Formats: sequence, structure tokens, C-alpha cells
Amino acid sequence: MSAIVPSRFFLTKGKGQHKEKLASFEQALREAGIAPFNLVKASSIIPPHCRLISKEEGLKLLKPGQILFLVLSENATDEAQRLVTASIGVAIPNDSNYYGYLSEHHQFGQEEKEAGEYAEDLAAYMLATTLGVNLGVDFDTEQIWNEQKNTYQISDQVTLTTKNITQTTHGKKGLWTTAIAAAIFIP
Repeated sequence: MSAIVPSRFFLTKGKGQHKEKLASFEQALREAGIAPFNLVKASSIIPPHCRLISKEEGLKLLKPGQILFLVLSENATDEAQRLVTASIGVAIPNDSNYYGYLSEHHQFGQEEKEAGEYAEDLAAYMLATTLGVNLGVDFDTEQIWNEQKNTYQISDQVTLTTKNITQTTHGKKGLWTTAIAAAIFIP
């Protein structure tokens, strides 16, 4: 059996509301464009040479019923006006020979910008701690942000690009409210 190694991935998000929790989740999947697929949760590694593509480009490559591996962040509430947030952080090294990292973050009461920045920081931290060991770099993980260059820096040669996709939504009385954010891998 050959290894399944994604060559591309895309980011998506969605929200849903319904009196049933599962139906609320399904509505969020529909809004994200990934409801007609069989979803299998994966952990957080972006393979070397795996390219980030647009959601539109990614969806064109898929067929209904297809099994998709994804990193998924989800959050739900049945409390009126409660803010729910789901976010995926992405950290990609400038050298595509190294792997990247995805983080899942979900929180209550956290606005989109704050949650997105937190997810990016988390992805960069997680990648830095693993790549740093592999590169033989001894550094303080609190110091990986290079303010002058406005980038995360693991070594003199390896910097990181980060981004996020974040969904926030408020609960409504009598309904389950779900927020999701996902990174979808395409082999």
C-alpha cells in the first residue's frame, strides 16, 4: 500500500444553527463547502512541498462521497448570545523541504482577530519546537517572533509564514450554534 501524502491543502470555515446539535454541525459543514464528503480527522503536519491553494480551486478537485483528511476546529453552544470561535492556524517554513504545522483553536468569548492571532502563534510555536530540535537549534520559544522582520524565525535560514482562518458566531435562544474552521488535505 502506498503512502497517502497530500500535495495541496485549502482552508475553509462555516457556521450553522439548528435545534439539533448534529444538524447545526451539518449546516456549518455546508457553509464551508465540505458537507458532501467523508471527513477523517488528521493531526497537524503539512507535508513538505504541500501547497496552500484557494478553497474554490480545492473544491473543484473533489468528488461527493470522497474521503477527505482534514484538521478541524469546532465549537458549539446552545446558550443565547454566547460567542463561539473556531480557528485554524498555519505555519509554513520558507524552505518547502521542511514540513509545516496546523493548529486547532476553539474558544468561547474570543473575537476573530484575537483567536486568529492565537492560532497562528500556536502553530508557529509547535513547528518551531519540533523543527528547532531537528535543526539542532537551541532557542527560546518565546523569542521566535522577529519584530524587525515581522516574521517568525527559527534559525538564520528558516523563517515561517503564518496565516489563519477563523469563524465566529453568536448563539441564539433555542438553537444549537456551531462554528468550524478546517484545513482540507488533497492527495
